[in-house]
Amino acid sequence: MKAKKVYENKKFSELKDVDTKTLFKKLKETNDKAIRDILIERHLYIAEILAKKYANRGIDYDDIFQVASIGLIYAIDRYDVDKGYEFSSFATPTIIGEIKKYFRDKGWTIRVPRRIQELSKKINNAKAVLSQKLQRSPTVEDIAEYLGSTEEEVLEAMEGSKVYTPQSLDLSYDANSDDKDLNLADLIGEEDVYFSKIENNDFLIRTMEKLNEIEKKIFVDRYFKEKTQVVIAKELNISQMTVSRIEKKVIEKLRKEMQKVY
Repeated sequence: MKAKKVYENKKFSELKDVDTKTLFKKLKETNDKAIRDILIERHLYIAEILAKKYANRGIDYDDIFQVASIGLIYAIDRYDVDKGYEFSSFATPTIIGEIKKYFRDKGWTIRVPRRIQELSKKINNAKAVLSQKLQRSPTVEDIAEYLGSTEEEVLEAMEGSKVYTPQSLDLSYDANSDDKDLNLADLIGEEDVYFSKIENNDFLIRTMEKLNEIEKKIFVDRYFKEKTQVVIAKELNISQMTVSRIEKKVIEKLRKEMQKVY
């Protein structure tokens, strides 16, 4: 068992520097667990970003992240590298689908006392029964009398039940304007930066795979560590002019890659 563990660790270490596209091809050919584990570890950041997007909605972040991670594993198992699209583009909707499914299964988007949840169900049944019996919409008093509850309890449960069915984004509000009413989406919508972060990260990783070690160092030092060309030149024992030339070469490679994508 110990020898097997050592072998697996060695294999894991050897595969860790292999580019993502090659790993997916190897996984498709061999269904190797070590390759699958590396791909999961390499793309966990997608699950983390998307899980954070759905945090603070009544369910613990750790639970959401776990569901997102499961969605990531599903995406890795189903991804076909030969189809040409980026893994993040495939994985993102798969992970979001799993998260939304989990929220639907959990039911209430905000935690409310169980007594309110149970009373809310009884109120819905009472409305249906009383509507037929009275041939009109039942009042709070009608419902309270039918259920043997107080009007305050009924009102509390009806208010609490609103978190179960979120407002439609198409819900219109008077904009006090002659033009048009505002939708709820216009009031709360904002540009989602998470997806662009995922795609930008994938773009950089994919592009850096095409750079040699010196080009990678200069690119990272200049644009992530904010070092000057003089400092980099001293570290590499080359001239500042050489650093400048390589930097321009890297920027040109980035520009060409961006043209392919956009």
